[in-house]
Amino acid sequence: MPRGADISPLSLLLGRVDAVADGAPSPDTVPSGFPSLDKILGGGLRRGDLVVLGGDVGSGKSAFALAVALRVAQQQRSAFYYSGEMTVERVLERALAIEGRTRIDDLRRGTMDEQTRAGVGAAAVRLRDELPVIALVPPGRVETIAEEVGPGRGTELVVIDGLSALVPGVRDTAEEEATAVRALKQLALDARVAVLLTAPLPNLGAREDRRPTLDDFGAQHAVKERADVVLTLFREGMYDNARGIEGATELLVRKNRNGGTEYADLYFYAQWMRFEDMLDPDR
Repeated sequence: MPRGADISPLSLLLGRVDAVADGAPSPDTVPSGFPSLDKILGGGLRRGDLVVLGGDVGSGKSAFALAVALRVAQQQRSAFYYSGEMTVERVLERALAIEGRTRIDDLRRGTMDEQTRAGVGAAAVRLRDELPVIALVPPGRVETIAEEVGPGRGTELVVIDGLSALVPGVRDTAEEEATAVRALKQLALDARVAVLLTAPLPNLGAREDRRPTLDDFGAQHAVKERADVVLTLFREGMYDNARGIEGATELLVRKNRNGGTEYADLYFYAQWMRFEDMLDPDR
């Protein structure tokens, strides 16, 4: 084969590197929409990677995972959001609260002032064209998800909220969680998608430093070993009700197979279930 016709994997990789250096987006990177996190991860979530997000009960895992799915869809990129904890209607309700910056209770009761109502209306218009596919975690679990987002379907991000929904609970829970984690990593590789999985980490409040670590993830160490990126949420205001820190959030990168481990500063507006990046708070 002539040298000019070389299409080896190495040549393709070098071509992508040159394109990125010239300002083109990397084809295997899916920006999360949170600039601080994307900077740490070299541009965003990578297709083929399993990303696990953990945190204490009530820390905002579901809200952050949904926010990522929404921001990816706003980039006109294909995203799926599977909920294991809420109905589709409830997820849509939360999405509207996040984007419209309003309380879910006010949405339900219709008790909004004119300015808020206008903001919600504008958010609804945007969401009609910029919404991830929202579904319940299917009965077949990982196998069914693989069929829905598999190769050739153009999917770039799959969010699954949360790990417990993938565990039928008929055998050892830790073993089942480990099996699900391994299956999701294989799904990411086979379908060339970025997979974001949430996992609860309860009982953190019983110790002095409540920041989650890799060892807090169970699943027989499958998350620690198989995930490419492990993120954890820490909100000190959950435990210490000092003024001025209620919404302050650390998004800690506890594992990054292809980069460094740092943290991003976020702010959580609990009344809207909305996270904002402190580098870009008005997004």
